[in-house]
Amino acid sequence: MKPTFVIAGKLNREYLLPPSGQPVLDSPGGSLLYAVGGLAVWDSGAGLLARVGRDYPGAWIDNFQERGFDVHGIRIQDDAADMRSFIAYTDKHERSQSSPVSHFARRGLTFPKSLLGYQPPDPREDPRKMDPLAPSALDVPKEYRDAPAVHICPLDFTSQSQLINVFKGGSNLTISLDPAPNYMTPTFWRDLRIVLQGVTCFQPSEDELRALFWGETHDLWDMAQKVSEFGPRFVVIKRGLNGQYLYDAAGKHRYEIPAYPSRFADPTGAGDAFAGGFLAGYNKTNDPLQAALYGSVSASLKVEGSGPFYPLDVMPGLADARLRALKELSREV
Repeated sequence: MKPTFVIAGKLNREYLLPPSGQPVLDSPGGSLLYAVGGLAVWDSGAGLLARVGRDYPGAWIDNFQERGFDVHGIRIQDDAADMRSFIAYTDKHERSQSSPVSHFARRGLTFPKSLLGYQPPDPREDPRKMDPLAPSALDVPKEYRDAPAVHICPLDFTSQSQLINVFKGGSNLTISLDPAPNYMTPTFWRDLRIVLQGVTCFQPSEDELRALFWGETHDLWDMAQKVSEFGPRFVVIKRGLNGQYLYDAAGKHRYEIPAYPSRFADPTGAGDAFAGGFLAGYNKTNDPLQAALYGSVSASLKVEGSGPFYPLDVMPGLADARLRALKELSREV
């Protein structure tokens, strides 16, 4: 059966020391799952597009299927792969992916043997170098190619470009793109402009967008408008605890969506959860402002607990109640 939504991204084995609460050790994570969790708050029918090593736990993939997700797009490679991801938060809620031994020691926790030999990602990695664990164009199942709504999580630039080329072309197709930080630089702007031609909604963080326009302008709305000139109908600027800015290019509308004042426990994956919620909301309403509100609610649920599926286990009716509250708080500027 053809899924309504396709989410392309990374799966990993997550080791997480959240700002509060218990550590998460060797648990399913990755941008793909956080985006799917945010989407599933509102809608089902997502196909997962990712690569895993042969040693990735099959029981986890079975669980994704039991939750109602289509797993035909998860390609299991012949070889084992190091899919570990480590994230720790300091007392000031600053995020770190390095020095896991010292982070465990600082909290008085026993260092897990399964994390021995872990190497943090290299931020200087060439953004054109293809990540062997990023899904490629050849991994896309036939039944995914005509999906009406697609979100591409942060990946290397080459993989994202290829995936956009696979999906673009449908008249009613929605493609949202979350860029990877390592290519959001002025020197990469020419390459990025070509890719943006196939994108409906571009979703950088505020820091990423400022890095792209470094030395040119300090005005976020000006940046959003410049990006929209190369294809995207909507630009969402994710601003963490400050909420989101939404630029709707058709009418040059500017909207400010505040973050819902939720209980802050673990921000991991909140931006991905927003993207999943946005995709579900836009598919349901065909309205970018409504879509941003759906995404904001998904993010607000995610930050209240750990794990990509935390938003799915909250009290029934909570998401709808937050959606109504945020409608009242959002404004055009």
